[in-house]
Amino acid sequence: MKGSDRRVIPVFVPHLGCPHSCAFCNQRSISGSVEAANGEKTAGIIERALAESGPGAQVAFYGGSFTAVEPALQEELLSAVLPFIERGDVCSVRVSTRPDCIDAEALSRLRRGGVGAVEIGAQSMDEDVLIRSSRGHTAEDVRKAARAIKSAGFRLVLQMMTGLPGDTREKSVRTAVELAELGPDGVRIYPTVVVRGTELERLWLSGEYKPQTPDEAAEWCADLLEVFGSYGIPVIRLGLNPSNELSGGDALAGAYHPAMGELAQGVFYLRKIEKLLENGRRGDCLRIRVPEGRASAVIGQRRRNIRELEARYGFKKVEVIEDKAARGISLIPGGRE
Repeated sequence: MKGSDRRVIPVFVPHLGCPHSCAFCNQRSISGSVEAANGEKTAGIIERALAESGPGAQVAFYGGSFTAVEPALQEELLSAVLPFIERGDVCSVRVSTRPDCIDAEALSRLRRGGVGAVEIGAQSMDEDVLIRSSRGHTAEDVRKAARAIKSAGFRLVLQMMTGLPGDTREKSVRTAVELAELGPDGVRIYPTVVVRGTELERLWLSGEYKPQTPDEAAEWCADLLEVFGSYGIPVIRLGLNPSNELSGGDALAGAYHPAMGELAQGVFYLRKIEKLLENGRRGDCLRIRVPEGRASAVIGQRRRNIRELEARYGFKKVEVIEDKAARGISLIPGGRE
């Protein structure tokens, strides 16, 4: 899993224009923002961010279904960014929206406004899961939107969730495969969190919905990392960004963890190591070569993978060594202490 090195200036448009109240959604808690955006506020957000960190950032409109907002407001928000693009302070714009809120007119408006990437909240490609989650769109809407976005020359990012009502591990994998087949430039994976003030909270309290635990979600998400990796598609985010609201008690149940991505990567890499060990262990000491920057994920959160390997295989010592030249994970011969 890897994110973009590009710095992002987030502008939240919480629930503006969104034609549905999905079972899992409470944008105030998820984004930590309830103030409606406009052109003046957008320009102010960008100016403050540039003053702190300098030029070269991407502006990203998050939180609502951007193309479902009134066209005049869309143009006002995008027009507020254009002067920064023309000066070279901002390199691009990204918006997120629903798959059933994409058409030729909307894409033309985004192009005029300097947008380079469009994110689509697919969430699932299983019709029953979509219905039970009150999404209000179909899997075919996702396919049509993805094709239209790519045909219009935008970068495409797809978002999916795990553990929604009616979801299973197998359905999540099938969703990942279907999304990968659409050829996105990146994906985001969000394990479901029961957020205060949502329909999902009611279903959970009534016993009609059983949420995933973080560890269960990590197992599922490791499957998805394998799928997207096999297609060469980067996972640019895994798990909700922590907000004061979520960390302060609005996350009632489910797979909320401030390091959800690290948990899933740990499971993913542990599986790879165990696969390498199928031919037999190599002495008392296990030495693992990994690409630069991957040691932390391979070690696992709180050294979970190290402890697991020592306990399961009886190694006296497990050592993870980063190597700039390494393309993947491998075991280093010579396992005696």
